[in-house]
Amino acid sequence: MMTLDVAGDIIAQGLKLVLMISVVAILPSLVTGLMVSVFQATTQINEQTLSFLPRLVMTMLVLVFAGKWMLTQLIDFTLLIFEQAAKLVG
Repeated sequence: MMTLDVAGDIIAQGLKLVLMISVVAILPSLVTGLMVSVFQATTQINEQTLSFLPRLVMTMLVLVFAGKWMLTQLIDFTLLIFEQAAKLVG
């Protein structure tokens, strides 16, 4: 039976998973952007490509190296949801 506590736990697990995956994908890009901004501020170079390209490359590298882990986490959560749904129905 689906109670408010069970629904709350499922939502909490889903939000935790979304936060973990998004932090892994976004944090390296943010750090790279900060380093590029500091470099641009010290050298006074305001080239748009210089601020965009390193963040894009870092995001792609993170997706290449951590993509399997992200997909595994999402698959595990999906299987958990379906198992819980089967138990709650009957």
